[in-house]
Amino acid sequence: MPATAEALLRVRDLRTWFLTDAGPVRAVDGVSFDLHAGETLGIVGESGSGKSVCAKSIMRLLDEPARIVGGSIAFRGRDLARLSEDEIRDVRGREIAMVFQDPMTSLNPVLRIAKQLVEAMTAHGRFAASVARERAVSLLRRMGVPAPERAVQSYPHQYSGGMRQRVMLAMGMSNEPALLIADEPTTALDVTIQAQILELLRTLNEELGTAVVLISHDLGVIANICSRVLVMYAGEIVEEGSPGELLSDPRHPYTWALLNAAPRLDSEAHDRRLVTIEGQPPDPRAWPEGCRFRARCPFAIEKCGEHPELLPIEAHRATRCWVTQQGGALHRPDRVPAAAAEPRQATAEPLLDVRGVTKHFSLPRDGLFAPVRVLRAVDGVDLTVERGETVGLVGESGCGKSTLARLVTRLHRPTAGRIMFAGQDITHATQAEIRPLRRRMQMIFQDPYASLNPRMSVGEILAGPLKLHGIVDSDAAARKRIGELLDIVNLPARSTQRFPHEFSGGQRQRISIARALAVRPDLVVADEPVSALDVNIQAQIINLMVDLQERFGLTYLFIAHDLAVVRHVCDRIVVLYLGKVMETARADALFSNPLHPYTQTLVAAAPVPDPRMERSRRHVPLSGEPPSPISPPSGCRFRTRCPKAQPICAEQEPELLPDSRGGAVACHFAEVG
Repeated sequence: MPATAEALLRVRDLRTWFLTDAGPVRAVDGVSFDLHAGETLGIVGESGSGKSVCAKSIMRLLDEPARIVGGSIAFRGRDLARLSEDEIRDVRGREIAMVFQDPMTSLNPVLRIAKQLVEAMTAHGRFAASVARERAVSLLRRMGVPAPERAVQSYPHQYSGGMRQRVMLAMGMSNEPALLIADEPTTALDVTIQAQILELLRTLNEELGTAVVLISHDLGVIANICSRVLVMYAGEIVEEGSPGELLSDPRHPYTWALLNAAPRLDSEAHDRRLVTIEGQPPDPRAWPEGCRFRARCPFAIEKCGEHPELLPIEAHRATRCWVTQQGGALHRPDRVPAAAAEPRQATAEPLLDVRGVTKHFSLPRDGLFAPVRVLRAVDGVDLTVERGETVGLVGESGCGKSTLARLVTRLHRPTAGRIMFAGQDITHATQAEIRPLRRRMQMIFQDPYASLNPRMSVGEILAGPLKLHGIVDSDAAARKRIGELLDIVNLPARSTQRFPHEFSGGQRQRISIARALAVRPDLVVADEPVSALDVNIQAQIINLMVDLQERFGLTYLFIAHDLAVVRHVCDRIVVLYLGKVMETARADALFSNPLHPYTQTLVAAAPVPDPRMERSRRHVPLSGEPPSPISPPSGCRFRTRCPKAQPICAEQEPELLPDSRGGAVACHFAEVG
């Protein structure tokens, strides 16, 4: 932006503290930045860095004990920090709107979408009720919601996550605000839906001139849409610049570390381990003297004992680092590159062999004489997992990944097909027959907090499976084994006396991994184990899983929607869509040469933290959402969204046939460019 342009939003020395009995928690501690009309500003950083508190301070959505204790927030010449509640209520929603990470907690579950949209418009007196109702339909249509006339009469729970986020964007734009703040709007969404939401934000910014503040921990998302980036750490801004410069040539060690911790689709490195930031962020109740990143920084010098200022180093670039301010450079330490993995030779007997497995769920009738409805969650899947192999399952939500995981561990009974585990047919095994095998197959779930008993200490959680399966015969043996498990997952021995809520998300996931390893399993099914974690914690968990596989010869079935993570950790990948396998291949072959149109779309939609590459990869996002598994399309199930679809695709279902890469693909036109 021109230096002479008047800023729409001018934040100066903002300080937001939580005034607790244990002392003030200085969540935001001296943040300053400008935002101009029509600009898209990205804010990145780990959880606890102050991103969301900064956004809520702008909106004045702080609850006690949080309080703005210093600084100013000038919006169109008015200091929002000093407005009364009535005055800020007129600004909030009318001139500044906010979209949150989880739309289900922001939408009223007992009100129809129409009423919520109309209320948002009429509350500020900008639109009459009759006009607001027509405008509600128009807004949903603009946001890409199909059949908006019918959709406005629906309740939030009747929408998917992507559609609910579209409703939130419609609500946010309903009063044509000058500024839209989006706090992690795509974190919980599939890669294709994420691409659609980002395209919506880009369109709103370009066509309506709406300034956007996008908060995210995903550097690929930031590269995709933002014109300027702020990096936050320990309550302050540590680097500022354009995405092209900041993500290709970081000038603060924290930005450098975040970039190196993130797995990338465009990476050519074969090392399965990621660079991680060691240690923990400092305590916000007592920031350390000097640079707040010093204790975790591989480039720290003696000067870092003094607190650095955020100073310009080039035009439109600034950093809070003594090393780069003095002309130093940040280079990744020399590492011996790992050799490319040799194709794994199939053993005489795979650990897991699934043939034609199907799982149908019967649903309640719509009426007394209505036909029985069947949800086809998994519909004829073949899957083989060799010993010591990592096989990835990818696809959008609802494609059957988690159901398939529960089938192979026999948490669900299959409707049809065959499941062989370690040479034993477990398809129709009773609970008594399957119980001895439970020790050999374990699961790691997406949300460790939901899968760990909050009323049990970590010691009790880990002792349970040890005693259940007869692995230990005394309390002393259990304590010894628990100590070994905690050491394996890099948790202190004193953790045994603590409860799950006393740990961070990454630490809770380590406890879940320790519980899975407690019984010395052969197969570990990891269902989205890193999707809810920050990039650095994600890298630590990935490295831990790789280390454990090499140390104990584990076999993984790895489920994820983050393709960069899957490419990084998996030997082979299986792509699912609406209960069917669309494509399977070795990881390197699948990402370098995807053959199925659905796989091509997934790979193209995955964000890469390089704005130059994002511009060259710009594509039309996949339209719509998957059809209902209750009434899937005839023929190829992807045909209703496929850019290559022909009449034969509706008449004949393609077979999953071997291809020239050593994998298989189910498409009539797989070789068509």
